[in-house]
Amino acid sequence: MAEQIDHSESEGTHDPVGAFRVAPFRWFFAGNLLFMLGTNLQAAVIAWELYERTGQLLHQAYLGLVQVIPVILLAIPIGQLVDRVDRRWFVCLSLLLFLSTSIALAVISLMQAPIWMIFSCVLANGVARVMQQPAKASMLPHLVPRNNFANAVSWSSTGFQLSLVAGPAAAGFLLLWAEAYWAYLIAVAVAVFFVFALTRIPGQPRREALEPLTARSLLAGIAFLRRTPLVFGAITLDMFAVLLGGATALLPAYSSPDILDVGPTGYGWLRSAPGIGAILMSLVLTSLPPMRRAGTALLVSVAVFGVATIGFGLSRSFPISLAMLLTLGAFDMVSVIIRHTLIQLWTPDEMRGRVSAVNGMFISVSNELGSFESGFVAHLFSREDDKAFGPTVAAVSGGVGTLLVVALMALLNPQLRRHGRLDQGPQDH
Repeated sequence: MAEQIDHSESEGTHDPVGAFRVAPFRWFFAGNLLFMLGTNLQAAVIAWELYERTGQLLHQAYLGLVQVIPVILLAIPIGQLVDRVDRRWFVCLSLLLFLSTSIALAVISLMQAPIWMIFSCVLANGVARVMQQPAKASMLPHLVPRNNFANAVSWSSTGFQLSLVAGPAAAGFLLLWAEAYWAYLIAVAVAVFFVFALTRIPGQPRREALEPLTARSLLAGIAFLRRTPLVFGAITLDMFAVLLGGATALLPAYSSPDILDVGPTGYGWLRSAPGIGAILMSLVLTSLPPMRRAGTALLVSVAVFGVATIGFGLSRSFPISLAMLLTLGAFDMVSVIIRHTLIQLWTPDEMRGRVSAVNGMFISVSNELGSFESGFVAHLFSREDDKAFGPTVAAVSGGVGTLLVVALMALLNPQLRRHGRLDQGPQDH
């Protein structure tokens, strides 16, 4: 069993790898990293397989819509449940559901079964993701001392972004040399390893005197965010930026002969590019002390995200498209680290599951509805004589919308705009 965590703060120089000096975090990081590699490999292959079989971006829109249904229906009640159970085993339960649907996807791909079966598995995977996100987020503050928490968030976000790089890149090579069902079998294997890694982590602290399970307690996460404009502003800003800037759903069309003509390998690199940019940025952030003007940094990073989305939409050059996606991912990483750190430091432990569930709902709704919005706009503006027109309109309009959201948030939320050090919680004010 791993050692107990000393959560007392310590003074001293910044340690860029401080989180990795704690064994539970190492196990959690390794298991989650491999699992996210598998899920991003699987997601890229699903999107490619759908486009190859149908030739329609509208199915990419449906893919996003199917994944958002479990979020809307289940996120808040699952957040309530996460605050009442051992979060490790809740993650394990979600992993069992995920690996079951991955086995089903492998069979469907091998047999070329009807498209609706793929969407059914994606729906079930959406349920697994809704179960997993708040539980994993709520575990993290208990794995490292508080003075290493921002470092743990940075490394966890780096691992996630690494999965966004390696997963889609591996998908591109796999689709070039093997059948799609191999991706789904790989996803099964990494889910099994994550279950093993979780058994090496101590149980989460028992939460005494939990409030009764009522409608009020169920919605307590939302009520907390309404009382905390700093955290609510960070979540809202990210949600609308991702909702409007969902370029990922357009990548099958951009990699096709109609626009960039780069084939499955180029598709894999395009899908990996945001993650590469995020990793490069995270290496910078993990080597630096916590930001001193976190609010300004958040607003600027989301604005750059919008500009890069516009640049990607207008590009007809593969290197320029890669550069725009790299930039987009790099500044999205800044936003991710700031938002996640604020949520965990400003939320009481007894409410972290519920608040993380609301945050996860915002993220998933923005990601999946962003895919739906991009695919639908591209379909709405599609032209038979110019296949590039619809995707271009979808990407550019999304980037412009992101810039408008940043300006509005800077005007309406002065607490977010003026927030100082990233590692300061409410007790430091």
